[in-house]
Amino acid sequence: MRRWLAVLVAATTSLVLIALLVPLVLLVRTAAESGAVDRASAEAESVAVAVGALEAATPGTAGPGADPGIAGPGTEPGAGAGAVDGRAADLETLRLTVERAAHPTTVFLGDGRVLGARADRSPAVELASRGRSVTAAVPGGREILVAVEGAPGGTAVVRVFLGDDELARGVTRVQTGLLVLGLVLVGLGILVADRLARAVIRPISSLAKVSHRLAAGDMTARTVPGGPPEVHAVGLALNHLAGRITGLLAEERENAADLSHRLRTPLTGLRLEAESLSDPDEAARIEARVDALERAVTAVITEARRRTRERDECDAVAVVGDRVAFWSVLAEDQGRAVELDLAPGPIPVAVAADDLAACVDALLGNVFAHTGEGVALGVRLAAAPGGAVLTVTDAGPGFGTTAPLGRGESGAGSTGLGLDIARRTAESSGGALTLGASPEGGASVSLFLALPRRAQARPCSKPRPVR
Repeated sequence: MRRWLAVLVAATTSLVLIALLVPLVLLVRTAAESGAVDRASAEAESVAVAVGALEAATPGTAGPGADPGIAGPGTEPGAGAGAVDGRAADLETLRLTVERAAHPTTVFLGDGRVLGARADRSPAVELASRGRSVTAAVPGGREILVAVEGAPGGTAVVRVFLGDDELARGVTRVQTGLLVLGLVLVGLGILVADRLARAVIRPISSLAKVSHRLAAGDMTARTVPGGPPEVHAVGLALNHLAGRITGLLAEERENAADLSHRLRTPLTGLRLEAESLSDPDEAARIEARVDALERAVTAVITEARRRTRERDECDAVAVVGDRVAFWSVLAEDQGRAVELDLAPGPIPVAVAADDLAACVDALLGNVFAHTGEGVALGVRLAAAPGGAVLTVTDAGPGFGTTAPLGRGESGAGSTGLGLDIARRTAESSGGALTLGASPEGGASVSLFLALPRRAQARPCSKPRPVR
C-alpha cells in the first residue's frame, strides 16, 4: 500500500507540475527572446540616430555624382571642402559606433555603401529600405532592421543580428532550475505520502496480526485501536468481535460439558443393573464396559472444557499398538482376522496420545460398524520422511469414492464424524488424510502424521480407553 500511495502521489504531483511548468518554460523562453529583441532594437535605434545625424551635418551637399570638392550654388568659397571634411568625420564616427555595438551591426546607406559587419542584402533589408522597420527570422538567428529616412543617398537601413544563443540566453539555466524545483517538489510529495501511508498502515498491520492470532486459536489477542477514524473504528469492531467469539466458544464448551454430564445418570442406573445380575462373570464384564463408557464421557467433558487443542506429541507405535490390542478382543468375538504391521518404535508424531487414540478408535469403529462379522482388517504403521503413515484397511465393500466426505456426511447412514475426527487429527499435526481401496477391494484410509518440532517424543501417558 505504501508503494502504491507513493506512485499515486508521484503521478499526481508530476501531472500538476507539468501543467504549471511547461507554460512557465515557454513563457521564460518568450520573455528571453522579447528582452533580447528589445535590447537589439534599442541598439539599432541609437545607431539610427547617428545615421540621421550624418545627414544633418552635411547641408548643401551635392548629389551622389557631384564632385565633393566643388561647392554648390550659393555657397561661400571653401564651403564644399569643409562639408566634405565634416561628412568624413561623421562617417568615421558612425563607423566606430557600429563597430563598438554589442551585437553584429550593419548599416546599409542609401548610396550603396555598407558600414559595420558584413551581411548580405536580404529581402528583408530591401523591404526596410522602402521605409518600413521590420524584424525577420534568418538562418542562425534573427535580424532587427530599422529604416532611417532622409539619410544621404536615400533611405538607410540599420541591421542588428541576434544569434540563437543570444535569443535563448539564460533560458537553459532557468529551465534547469525549474526542473530541479519540480523534482524536489515530487520528492517532498512522495515523502509526505510515505509518512501518511505509514501512519495508516501501522494500525492496519496490527489488525492483520491480531486477526491471524485469533484464527490460530489465541482468543486473548486484542489490538490497540489507532490511526484514522475509520481504521480506529475497525480496531474497536475487531476487539468486540473477538470478545463475542470468546463468549460464544465458552458457552458452547459449557453446553457440551453439560450435555455430556447428563449421560452420567443413565450410566449410574446401568451400573446398578449390572451389579444386580446373578452371573458374576457377566456382571463383571458389563461393569467393565460401563467403566469404559464412563471414562469416555469424562474424556468428552474434559475435551469440551479445554480452551484450545494443546500442541502435544507421543509415540505413535505405542498408542496404535495399545488401541489395536483393545479392539482385537471384539474382533476375536466376531471372527475377524486382524493383521497388525508396526514399524520398530518409537515414532514420535505431533499429536497428543488421547487424540491419536480417539482417531484410531474412530477408524477401527468404522470397520466394525460398516462391515459384516468375519471381515478381515489390517492396521499398518510405517515411518515416512517427516512423520509416519497410519493405514487401516478392510475387505468389505469399500467407499465407492476416493473423495473425502464432508463433516456429517455418510454413505452408510452413520453420523459421518468418524472420518472427520481422523482428518482433523492428521491436519492438526500438519498431515493429511486420503481415501482409497485396499488390495482385497475394501476400504483403505491413510493418515500422514507429521513429526513434532523436537526430534524426540516426550514420554506420553497411556491413552484412556474410549469405548
